Order: sequence, then C-alpha cells, then structure tokens
Amino acid sequence: MASKSTPQSKSPEYSAQHIQVLEGLEPVRKRPGMYIGSTDVTGLHESLREIIDNAVDEALAGYAKNVWTILNKNGSATVIDDGRGIPVDIMPAYKKSALEIVMTKLHAGGKFGGSAYKVSGGLHGVGASVVNALSEWVWVEVRRGSKLYRQEYSRGLTKGPVKEVAETKLETKVFDKKAPNGTTVTFYPDSQIFQTLEFDFEIVKKALRERAYLIPSIYFHLLDYRNETPKETHYFFEGGIKSLVEKINENKGPLHKTIFIKKMEGDVEVEVALQFNDGFAENVESYVNVINTINGGTHLTGFRMALTRAVNDYGKKIGSFKEEEDSIVGDDTREGLTAVVFIKMPQDRIQFEGQTKGKLGNSEIQPLTQQIVKEGLNTFFEENPSEARRILEKVYLAAKARLAAKAAKDAILRKGALEGSSLPGKLADCQEKKPELSELYLVEGDSAAGTAKSGRDRKFQAILPIGGKILNTERARLDKIIEHEELKNLIIALGMGIGETVNFEKLRYHRIIIMTDADVDGEHIETLLLTFIYRHLPEVIKQGFLYIAQPPLYKIAHGKDVKYAYSDDEKDNIIKEINSGKKNSFVINIQRYKGLGEMNADQLWETTMNPTNRILKQVAIDDAEEADATFTMLMGDEVPPRKHFIQSNAKTATLDI
Repeated sequence: MASKSTPQSKSPEYSAQHIQVLEGLEPVRKRPGMYIGSTDVTGLHESLREIIDNAVDEALAGYAKNVWTILNKNGSATVIDDGRGIPVDIMPAYKKSALEIVMTKLHAGGKFGGSAYKVSGGLHGVGASVVNALSEWVWVEVRRGSKLYRQEYSRGLTKGPVKEVAETKLETKVFDKKAPNGTTVTFYPDSQIFQTLEFDFEIVKKALRERAYLIPSIYFHLLDYRNETPKETHYFFEGGIKSLVEKINENKGPLHKTIFIKKMEGDVEVEVALQFNDGFAENVESYVNVINTINGGTHLTGFRMALTRAVNDYGKKIGSFKEEEDSIVGDDTREGLTAVVFIKMPQDRIQFEGQTKGKLGNSEIQPLTQQIVKEGLNTFFEENPSEARRILEKVYLAAKARLAAKAAKDAILRKGALEGSSLPGKLADCQEKKPELSELYLVEGDSAAGTAKSGRDRKFQAILPIGGKILNTERARLDKIIEHEELKNLIIALGMGIGETVNFEKLRYHRIIIMTDADVDGEHIETLLLTFIYRHLPEVIKQGFLYIAQPPLYKIAHGKDVKYAYSDDEKDNIIKEINSGKKNSFVINIQRYKGLGEMNADQLWETTMNPTNRILKQVAIDDAEEADATFTMLMGDEVPPRKHFIQSNAKTATLDI
C-alpha cells in the first residue's frame, strides 16, 4: 500500500538554483533523430517515455508515489506525477521562471546541477525540452504549495509567461484538485516531425510495466480515453526485479527460490535477481537507472564473471569439481538462467557506448558488480546448500552437453565444415558473395524447393530445402541440435556457427526467408524454424535479417487475365472488380493454393520471389519478454499453459478444412 505521508516534505529546497542550463534548443527540430532516435513510431513513443522518465526521476529520488499516463481523446498524451513540482520561481541569470527554462532550453534541468537528482532515469536528460520542441503544442501545470501554475508552448516557443490558475486544463481529472504537489505535462506530437501520431496502448503499457518492476515503490497508472470504452491498467510490484524474474520464469520449472542481491557502494547501487529453470534458454536483462541496456555492458560482464566464479568456487569447496578440467565456463551458466541486473548511479557519471545508449561503458562498474554479486552468491550458497547443489547440477549438465556438442561437431563434420568451408549438398547457393546482397530461402519440402530453384534469380537467391518437421529446439540441447541433419545443414549454410563458436560477422546472407505451405503443416515448420533462430541465433532477428515469404492464397483467372490474391479480402475485391466490369463474358476460375508445389517456377517467381512484386513479412522482437513466454508456452514441456491457450483461442481459429 502507498504511504499516506506526503513525500514532498523531504526536500523543501528544490528551487531555481538547482536548474543549470547548458545550451539552446535550436538543433532539435533540425535533427530530431539525434535526440529521440527516429521520427517513426519508435521515436514517437520515445518522446512519451522521456516525459514519463522525468516523473520517474521524482520517484527514484524518493519524492513521488504515483505516475499517471493518459492517452487523451484528441490524440495528445498526459503524464502526471505527485512529486515536488517543477520550480516556478525566477532564475536571476535568465530573468525567466525555472519552468520555462526547463521546457525551452536544451540540457536544462535538476539532473544536471548535481544536487536535485542523484539518480536519473532520462535517456538523454533532455526529455522535457526536446519533446516540447517536437510538439505542435504543450502545456505544463505545476502544483506547489497549494497553488496551481500553468505555461503553454508551441513547437518549443512559449505562448506566454507562467500564470497562477484556478482550475486544471485536464479534461479527465484523475485525482482531487487538492492533491499534493506535482507536475502535469500534456503534449501533442508535431505532424511536421513524426510519421505517425498515434500512441500504441501496448507499447506504452510495456514501458510502464518495465518501470514498475524496476521501481517497486511507485504506482503506475495507464488510462486510455481515445475510444468509447476507456481502457486502464495499473502496476505496482512490491517485489521489484525479483517479481520480474519470477514472471519470466512462469511455466518454466524454476529449480530454486529466486536469489536477490542488493548493495549500495558509494553512490552506486547494485541490484540483481536470478533464478535457474529446467529449460535450456537464457533470459538476462540489464538496466542502468530505468534505461534498458539491450546490448549489456560492464555491469552485465561483472555479473557473469561473478556467477561463473561463485559456482566454480562452491563446486570445488564441496568436492563436485575435483580437477581443473571439471571447472565450468561462462557459457555453462547460461543454460536455463533468468536474471535481471539493475544498476542505479548518478546520471552525470554514466558512460554509454554508441549513441543508442544500449551498452554501459563505465569500467569501474564491472569490478564493483562482480564483487557485490560474488559476495551475495557466496552467502546464498552457504545458507541454502540444497538449492546450491541443484544449481551446480544444472551447470554441470550444461558443461557435459557443451563437451558432447564439441565431440559431436568434430565427429559429424569434417575440419571447419560447421564454419562454412564445406557447404551442404542440398544447398543451391547463389553466385553473389556479398552477404548484404544475398538471400537464402528456407523452403518446405524437396518438391517446392525444386520449383524455387528453377524459378529463382541465381545471382543473389540461394535455396535450402527443409525436409519435414524439424527438431523442436525449445526442448533440445546443443549436441542434439547439431546432430539433426536439417538443422546442421542450415547452420553450415548460414556460416556464422552456433553456441560458443557463433560469429555474426560470418553470416552469409542478410535476407533469410522462410517459405512454407499455407497450411497447418507449413505453419508448424515455420514455428519450429522461428524457435530455433530465436533461441540460438537471435542476432539474425535483432538485425532485421529474418523474413517470412507470403505466397498467394488464390489464383483468379478471367479469360486471359490472371490475378493473384494474398488474402480472402483481396480475393473478394478482385472478384467484385471483375463483376463490375463491362466485359464479363468469361467464367471466373478460382484456384486455392494449398502448397508451393502447385505453382510452376514462373508463377512462384512472379508471386513470391520477385523483389518487384513479392510480399515479405519481416520478423521482429517488439517485446522480448512476451516473445520468450510465448515460445515457452507453445513449444515447452508444460502442457497446462498450452491447453489453456488453445481453449481460450479456439473460437478465433480459422479452420482450413
């Protein structure tokens, strides 16, 4: 439950003197991508996240208990917090209010002065002013000392001074007007900047859920009033990242209770939660403040080193690892590992590698994280010997599988074959050697593959037949995977290796296209291939190199005129168009394609492989947590979750009878 005390009382000295200005706002509208990454749907939601994270900063500092995010009927978005409220007093150096400076000057805010925010979540620390610059209009209301102040803006420029007002402009009042101090920001994205102006409820919900796990002391409220029936979601996780790990491991057979480690060292706080399950996939997330470091960094490296060393030390201590060669390596601890590594540190000390802020670069964080995690694991192992032994058994089995996989690889393949020096006989390779110009079709069945080989453009299109149902890699170790003929051929054809030998730079094709029949069997094979690539070669998906071909469902012939339809709606529209024409003397012949083999080479090229005409569906991971849970549910060992999914979705299934 939330405390009834007013958190604002902790710091009565948050005022204009805490605001520091570094530079003006002019560059933002000229190069918006430099500040929010892009101007597409991703950049649009990054703008909202920046405002949300300003509110989250108040919670990280201990002054707010709630953050409300509202998607308004008119397309604007509102973010409200019950923190201290942005200062409205005058900054003598600028003869303007602190609120106006924060909203109209780049790199102006409490997180730069060094005293108002020790820890900050903003991605760039420029959220308010950047979003203001990229919005058609913005208004901000500040509640301080039982008074309500407002200022309005247009494309980064003020429309007037800060004024004390009697009532809020907010259409939907989420709390009483006598509520404690805080800030309300409402903005309408600029159509001159963004390609789309529509916020996605699910994307916003995911961002809030992620932050709710990271900051267990705050309530997040999402309200969507854009439709006749309002939607709302509320998040509060008392367990923090411990709850997140347990959520990810749902239905995965956890082997022990969640290990939770938390320690403050100077001005850096390290927080780690981890739990092994009886599966084979790894799921590790890392954060700095509320920034998701998707490419890891020094904090993640420190965590991995500590885990490997702690397991080895304990194994030797109790006699499980007698010889040096019995020791496990880092990769052995990844099998079935679910973990979250969360660092909180002063914003002005964070060093990121690359402009996307996806990788932490602070060298001092690695030994600090390693020390804290190692100490925490040592304590857990000593206090929980039976659970420690289960972890040892898990990583020891992984080590045996690693050695078995190496032996299998050496036995099955001639020297260097897995790395691509000896391509599989089934592969009809392309003439092009540049990966960025080459594409590989994974085609269901030898018959369809033969048609594809005849119809392809040999210069840049390679064909690899996939014969029948392949191995379900959700339930298989690496040694079994590389023994499986179809998967072995695929690994060799791709050229990037697998497991500890993987090297993404050796990938031979930058378009990998799954092409299966439009029936249940085809969809099953497609799912098995997706499972393999997602679990063992995820970088292929992350880099945007995986696609699914969209062969037509119907051939519609009317006299000499032939058209192809890729959906039932498209078929109906084509028939309607023919029937509405003046010349209608020919019978309409409709052929439903059940498989790729029903098309000849020319038809397959024209409809499905010709870059000019074809439709490809790119595979992306918008929500890694949800994708992981879906693969576990559909392809894992636990039957009840899959049964529940089938029962819940049976009515929406399209039966191809």
